[in-house]
Amino acid sequence: MTADAPLGLTAELTHRCPLHCPYCSNPLELLTRDAELNTEQWKDILTQARELGVLQVHFSGGEPLGRPDLPELIEHTANLGAYVNLVTSGLGLTEERLTDLVDRGLSHVQLSVQAADAERANKIAGTRAHHHKLAAAELIKQTGLPLSVNVVLHRANHDQLAGIIALAEQMGADRLELANTQYYGWALRNRDQLMPTREQLAAAEPVVRAAIDRLKGQMQVIYVIADYYEEYPKPCMYGWGARQLTIAPDGTVLPCPAAGAIETLNLDNAALTPLHQIWYGSESFNAYRGEDWMSDTCRSCDRRGLDFGGCRCQAFLLTGDGAATDPVCKKSPDRALVDLILGTPKKQAEFLMRGPRR
Repeated sequence: MTADAPLGLTAELTHRCPLHCPYCSNPLELLTRDAELNTEQWKDILTQARELGVLQVHFSGGEPLGRPDLPELIEHTANLGAYVNLVTSGLGLTEERLTDLVDRGLSHVQLSVQAADAERANKIAGTRAHHHKLAAAELIKQTGLPLSVNVVLHRANHDQLAGIIALAEQMGADRLELANTQYYGWALRNRDQLMPTREQLAAAEPVVRAAIDRLKGQMQVIYVIADYYEEYPKPCMYGWGARQLTIAPDGTVLPCPAAGAIETLNLDNAALTPLHQIWYGSESFNAYRGEDWMSDTCRSCDRRGLDFGGCRCQAFLLTGDGAATDPVCKKSPDRALVDLILGTPKKQAEFLMRGPRR
């Protein structure tokens, strides 16, 4: 299958982070500082990305403010003509630093929030971070930059959903993303503690729907479903390797942020291989493009162009096969695995003892 040019790049500059959130999708074995690409390597990769067609660059981590060269990388990217977004916890974002980043071409900030009140938020983050986030939001709005607030939802904060929406309004958010936890990395390790209940999800739906209607034209509200409870899986972005790519701190190039979870993929490194070659010709980016890789279950389904077979990473983590129909799907022969996870502790123990098929 011939791929179109990518639109977005998530540049994970570092895995270092002042927070210790149990739902983090970063890998269990985080890369250390000495494994990170240096400034010149990142600048070369960013140039290649722009030449490849990338329009938006999202500087992420970990905490990207932990990189002293962040201002230089933002300036370089903006000078290339890309839209520059900073994905941050807000810790370490001072007025002086933010002003400098804006002067260098920063276009947008996405700020994470853990809960509606300081006590709960700090407990989830593993550090006293909540007041820093409120201060950061105020600084961002003072610059005139658009602000997105991202909240990962799970069992420990779902009951605060209305308060979280009110907090985002108070912060002046232009966009609020309410994302139910996706179970990769640390989140997968902590899944039993993070999984919301059916009652929590049922209560959330009318709250979110009302907020979307009430805030239309003022704040965009996006709700990412907890798809273990759904009949059909969430889409694999816009399709595997279709519009986005992620580059890890050491230069590993990923078709999606969690693709490192698929242990059978041979991933290339942008410090060693041209990005153009990786995007169009690599084994990893072509592994699940199009429909040829699909099982008969997906290939014969009229939803294949909507959800693209579901999440490849989730399929691998639950079944050991990255080409399997996402077990969340009610048509999947592996749906019983998800039902076990959602079942009683006894059934969950049964699944953990048996493990995914390999």
